[in-house]
Amino acid sequence: MRKNVFTLLIAFIMCLASCSFISKNFDTSDKDNLVIQLITYVLDEAHYLDKEINDEFSEKVFDTFLENLDPYKRYFYASDFEEFSKYKYSVDDAFKNPNLDFFELVYKRYNKRISESEKIFNSILSKPFDFSKNEVFELDFEVLEYVQSKEELYDRWRKLLKIYVIENYHNEIEDDLRKQEEDANFKVRDFKLIEKETRESLAETLIQNFKFVTEEMQRSDWFSVYINSFVSQYDPNTSYLDPESKDRFDVDMSGNYAGIGARLQKKIDKVEITEVISGGPAWRDNILEKGDAILKVRQDKQEESVSILNMRLSEAVKLIKGKKGTKVHLTVKKVDGSISEVTVKRDIVQLEETYIKSSIVEKGNNNYGVINIPKFYIDFDNQNNRDAAKDLRTEIIRLKEQGMKGLVIDLRNNGGGALKTVVDMAGMFIKNGPVVQVKYYDKEKQVLSDRDRSILWTGPLVILVNEGSASASEILAAAMQDYKRAIIIGGNQTWGKGTVQNVFPLNRMVRGNTNGDLGALRYTTQKYYRINGGSVQLEGVKSDINVPYRYKYLDYGEKDSENPLRWDEIDKVNYTTWESNFDFDLAISKSKERMSNNEYLKLVDENARWIKKVRDDKLINLNYDKFKIELEKNSSETEKFKALNDFSMNYNFRSLPYELDLIEKDSVLGIKRERWHKSLNKDFYIDEALNVLSDLRFSYLDN
Repeated sequence: MRKNVFTLLIAFIMCLASCSFISKNFDTSDKDNLVIQLITYVLDEAHYLDKEINDEFSEKVFDTFLENLDPYKRYFYASDFEEFSKYKYSVDDAFKNPNLDFFELVYKRYNKRISESEKIFNSILSKPFDFSKNEVFELDFEVLEYVQSKEELYDRWRKLLKIYVIENYHNEIEDDLRKQEEDANFKVRDFKLIEKETRESLAETLIQNFKFVTEEMQRSDWFSVYINSFVSQYDPNTSYLDPESKDRFDVDMSGNYAGIGARLQKKIDKVEITEVISGGPAWRDNILEKGDAILKVRQDKQEESVSILNMRLSEAVKLIKGKKGTKVHLTVKKVDGSISEVTVKRDIVQLEETYIKSSIVEKGNNNYGVINIPKFYIDFDNQNNRDAAKDLRTEIIRLKEQGMKGLVIDLRNNGGGALKTVVDMAGMFIKNGPVVQVKYYDKEKQVLSDRDRSILWTGPLVILVNEGSASASEILAAAMQDYKRAIIIGGNQTWGKGTVQNVFPLNRMVRGNTNGDLGALRYTTQKYYRINGGSVQLEGVKSDINVPYRYKYLDYGEKDSENPLRWDEIDKVNYTTWESNFDFDLAISKSKERMSNNEYLKLVDENARWIKKVRDDKLINLNYDKFKIELEKNSSETEKFKALNDFSMNYNFRSLPYELDLIEKDSVLGIKRERWHKSLNKDFYIDEALNVLSDLRFSYLDN
């Protein structure tokens, strides 16, 4: 959430920037030591947690740093680890009184081992792989041990490289066979040739990556890894942004670049999509989703794809970004384990698609409204610009003019935004009262309330959420649930982020800084709580109606991240629940009964369990015949799940009159709305939400 919503927090930060930070004396003779001093000072003075920096903390930093550098233990030996271990319980002291002995030792040894690895992978890839050999590799890096000898290290590299080659070897064979089916004159390559070409392609990729790591990655890049190994122990949302990362963060927030419209994160040696941005090209094409891993990147009119295996995130992003209107081809490993190449046309994220939009739909001779809220936007610098709360008010009024009898608000994959907007929105559905509680660790709580006694919508209300609904979305859903004002439909729970962060430029703390840009620290300052006193931290918002979904059994959310802040609760505030004649219990009961007999949902749940099973299987078979059998088994298993794509309803979703006028002048807008309405008709969540609204309306009429 946007920290500058809170007046007290602004005053606090201004105080830090103008008084206590500047009055503190720092040793500015060495930039790295200065960064450590500044970060430890800010965390000690302003982070939500009063964290004890002790030997236990030191051990966690030690382990995290080595895991970040060498997760598959393919560089360091057991003897290296033993040598490093003399610092295991003194890293905390090295941050209290800046000392880089541990970092320098690991950094220099890492560079040495990386240089040695070039000879290893060149040697391995100079000879054909034996795909008839019966062997497996455990991909769960947490169970791997450091190797004892050069022979063991060579074998680990061999198996890791063989995984890559066997997957691409299989894909190339299948591709040739598919081309032969399409063209009888196409000649399938000899399998030995395919193995050779695949192996040589990997060798070329590794040489490029090796060159990048040894020639382009600077000491400062590894220093940032070290610093983040420290700050991440506070909580998963606290991180150090080095100057380059900060620039990337600022550009990302502004959206002023052409790309695929996805937020990316480095996970071990792969680049994973953590969010598909509303309004972006990937979102519009609906071909990528959270959890997908990008393996290769190919530019348009370029024959060979470039592997981003082990590539630094910023460099991978450079390959993916490009000029507006150009195409990029991505080899993607989907969440279910399947691999395919997808094409995305780069574009600027279209702001119009990040704004609220609505539709009217008829069900049982009654009109119902559907409003999609991609994020809680507001421009604090220009109050005349778009504001999600104002836009929501406008859309509700327009829907009421169309005779709306029930309302669905869609918050799925809404990652949050401005807290002020949430409070304003909540006030449209209740008479008045508290909406959320906010608290620093050492200060009295603040209660943010709706003080407007008017109610914009008094009819049936359903709110849709999923595991991607976070922060401000969770506040709105929780408030409506606590007031018993709406029925929440979603998965097991929402994301579970009950914290507030601030991004603070470190340069502000040093007068007359001559060390250049020091970067910034993103750190947690507050927690927020429901009006019933509970936190959404870790637990999220539990749905009143739990709908099965494809990734139900996968690890998602704050609770599955490292070092999350714990769940707790504070005193509830006084509030009066909504009084109406709508029978929530009856509507929820009917919904559960409907879903229990729904064959489509049974298949969704079966698919979710299968995806979980595939993701949990970390054992890779390196015998090609067995590898192929497993793939064919998985492929046949997925065939029955293709029926899920056939789900469709027959509702008539319509744009409102004002938008129809706009569409007459803007055919592109018409295409967008047609696409949205089509997707709504294939959305089981929407179908069930409309059923629930009908049940609520009829329960009211029965009374």
